[in-house]
Amino acid sequence: MKLDDSQLIAYADGELSASQAESVERELAESADLRDSVELLRASRLPYREAFAAQKLPPLPDELRLRIEAMAADAQNKPAAESTRRSHSRIWPSMWPRMWLAAAFVAGAFCAGLVQQLGGWPGTSGNHAATVASTGVQSWMGVAADYQRLYTRDTVANLTPDPTMLANTVAAIREDDGIRLRMPDLRRAGMTFKSVERLRYNGKPLIQMVYLPEHGTPVALCVMKDSRPDQSIAQREMNGMTVVSWRQNELAYALIGEPKAGDLSKIARQISNGDVGAMFVRNGGYRSGLG
Repeated sequence: MKLDDSQLIAYADGELSASQAESVERELAESADLRDSVELLRASRLPYREAFAAQKLPPLPDELRLRIEAMAADAQNKPAAESTRRSHSRIWPSMWPRMWLAAAFVAGAFCAGLVQQLGGWPGTSGNHAATVASTGVQSWMGVAADYQRLYTRDTVANLTPDPTMLANTVAAIREDDGIRLRMPDLRRAGMTFKSVERLRYNGKPLIQMVYLPEHGTPVALCVMKDSRPDQSIAQREMNGMTVVSWRQNELAYALIGEPKAGDLSKIARQISNGDVGAMFVRNGGYRSGLG
């Protein structure tokens, strides 16, 4: 009997019949690596359902629910040969179980923590303005950098900005959040606008605009109110991401992307100097040809 990951998970979860469990235990008796894998699986069984039930989290947006359902349906419709190839490619070599389990566990905890801190989810946009208190351990830029690490190209590649929704969101940002938002058109810098979200950090509005470059992962421009004096552009590395920040006209800005995202400082200077166009005209209308 050659065990694969699904059998080990079922064994660790107590879902095998008595005869199946006996077969697995015979394999475990002969392999210390398999025994370690089972221990890691059992250790990773945390009460996620109970933990989430105790949280006051916003409802799952319809857009995200529909996207997940579409992805699941697409996976079910893959040809059998493709499914078999992927199954074989996931059989664990002797040193991979610990690495795979650790990565999966950290990713789950990481995603849950960031959604709780910033009150949103990558790839959803609109006027939800979710409110969840942060831990206060990091600055808002550090938390935003962590949040941006969740994004991949697939997260936003298929998003098409809806003019009516965008106009409503920008109006709420200006009127309800009190932020004089100017959404920069970064197409000349090779970045396509994808979404804008209203988040909150420590009870304060945090606006996130997401752009997709020609190559690589998405880049975010985040904005918060900040009454301190203006501050010149500065670049730093935070949580594995490049963060270019500045303060201007009582607003704090952070342009966030992977280190290989390009010259973010140059783009920040263009935004700060007003060298890029705006995607909304003064009456709030959405400029055509974007997205």
